[in-house]
Amino acid sequence: MFEGLRNKLRDVRNRLGASIEEHARPLDDSPSVTASDEIIAPAPAEDSAPADTLLHEAISDDIPPAPAPEKGGASAKQRWSEETEQPVQKAGFFQKFKTLVTEREFILTEKDVADPLFDLEMVLLESDVALPVTDAIIAHMKASLVGTNRKIRQDPGKIVSDALRDALREVLGEGLDISAYIRSHERPVKILFTGVNGTGKTTSIAKVADLLKREGFSVVIGAGDTYRAGAIEQIQVHADRIGVRLIHHQEGADPSAVLFDTVEYARAHQMDVVLADTAGRFHNRANLMSQLEKIRRVIKPDLILYVDEATAGNDAVVRAAEFDRTVGADGVILTKADMDPKGGAAISIAYTIGKPLVFLGVGQEYSDIQPFTPDLILNEILGD
Repeated sequence: MFEGLRNKLRDVRNRLGASIEEHARPLDDSPSVTASDEIIAPAPAEDSAPADTLLHEAISDDIPPAPAPEKGGASAKQRWSEETEQPVQKAGFFQKFKTLVTEREFILTEKDVADPLFDLEMVLLESDVALPVTDAIIAHMKASLVGTNRKIRQDPGKIVSDALRDALREVLGEGLDISAYIRSHERPVKILFTGVNGTGKTTSIAKVADLLKREGFSVVIGAGDTYRAGAIEQIQVHADRIGVRLIHHQEGADPSAVLFDTVEYARAHQMDVVLADTAGRFHNRANLMSQLEKIRRVIKPDLILYVDEATAGNDAVVRAAEFDRTVGADGVILTKADMDPKGGAAISIAYTIGKPLVFLGVGQEYSDIQPFTPDLILNEILGD
């Protein structure tokens, strides 16, 4: 998933790395020394002392004269550090040269990285990353790269990758561990699913039910989508395949009554989790949103999860914000993430609405749902 964004980000990272390599300015005026520079010692004159004598004298300048050995004691030649097995001496020319090569620093200006960061901004916007999220990522990159002392020998590619990884991690958030939440709250934990028509809400409920059942929780599903033709039959098929109980009324029944009965069933049978389905609806349908508000008052859900398609991009972000304002949302499930080459919704949605991304749907099987972690996204879009 997110192949298009991954390829574009790789190109931008390479351009940023090249810009850093080109514009790196040492903090002092001394000439740069690189690993490829050769150190050529001048040939000694004919009447000069032999090379080993010169080397001995050079070393002697850095070693204080040793006292005369006592009877039976070690000579100066035998005097070694017990820990390092090296002669005890002060740092000489070669140690100073090593420090010069490895410790010299450079600093970048905003102008040095302006063009590559503009390219990065365009890539993010073209990939449906929301404008406020793009702005936050670019601001983080500038703060990380500009005006910071860095070692000459640092790999430019790693500098860029680390900065981008940190910026994306900041906007992605940490997610929500549903299993840990259930274990830490009074049972039954009531989870209400909302979302737009046709985004895979009912299938997502089945996937979550299967995941929780495999983790040892007892689950009951409430068929609160009572108006769509075939909706009850559809979720009944899922429940039978997974092996969980479904509570439903006849078609056209009040969804609040169905879900109230589902919660009562769970309490009577000491079950762990209630998964409450609802009819898909758009945020601008006032009567349907009022019905959703009634459901929320009746069952008092512990969590409300908004479900939308990753492929919807910015539309998913806007709709999630509207649902959150109208009936609330505690987390987001994005379906069809495996079919999304851009990744804009996955990157944007948590930062934009201030609610965590909880699951990504990545296929058609019940097991094709992945609990969200930042590394799940980061490894997909930054992996080479």
